[in-house]
Amino acid sequence: MSATADAATVEDRARAIFRRLFDERDLSDPRWVWADDVVVRFHALDLAVRGPDGMAAFFAELFAAVPDWGIEVEEVLGHEGAATIRWRGTGTHTGAPWRGIEPTGRRIDLPGIDVMRFDADGRVTDNVVYYDGATFARQIGMLPGVGSAADRATLAAFNAAARLRRRLRRRG
Repeated sequence: MSATADAATVEDRARAIFRRLFDERDLSDPRWVWADDVVVRFHALDLAVRGPDGMAAFFAELFAAVPDWGIEVEEVLGHEGAATIRWRGTGTHTGAPWRGIEPTGRRIDLPGIDVMRFDADGRVTDNVVYYDGATFARQIGMLPGVGSAADRATLAAFNAAARLRRRLRRRG
C-alpha cells in the first residue's frame, strides 16, 4: 500500500484491521496491524501507547476488563494513506480492572472515531482515538448521570469553588 493508495484500498485495510482486532480478537501478530514505530493517542485517557507490543497489551487489558467488548464500524472514509473510522463500541465492564478502574458490571455503549495513517505495507503508523471520556465514566458509574441530583450537586459545588477562587484572586 503506498502513501497515495486509493481510498477503497485504505478503507478495506481499516475494516480488515477492525475485524481482526474486535471480531476475531487476534493479537497473535501485532506487527500485522501496527508498524514498529507506531504511536496511538487515546485523547480521553490522556495516553500515548507506543509500538505493536504496547498496543497488543492495551487491547489484552481492555478485553480482560470488558469480555464482551465489540466494535461496529459505522463508516470508513479513506484518503491518501489514511482513514477515518467512525465506530460504536459496546460491552459490559464485568472482567478485570481496566486502567485502574474496578469492574462495575455496567453496560458501555460508546461512539468514537479513529484517525489512522498507514505505511507502504498497510500497517498503522499513527492513530488518534477520540471518544467521550465523560460519557464512558457516566456509563460505568464513575460520574453521575447527566441531570441527576448528584450531577446538579457536583455542578453547584464546582461553581461555588470557582466563585470563591475568583473572589480570592481579586483580594490577593
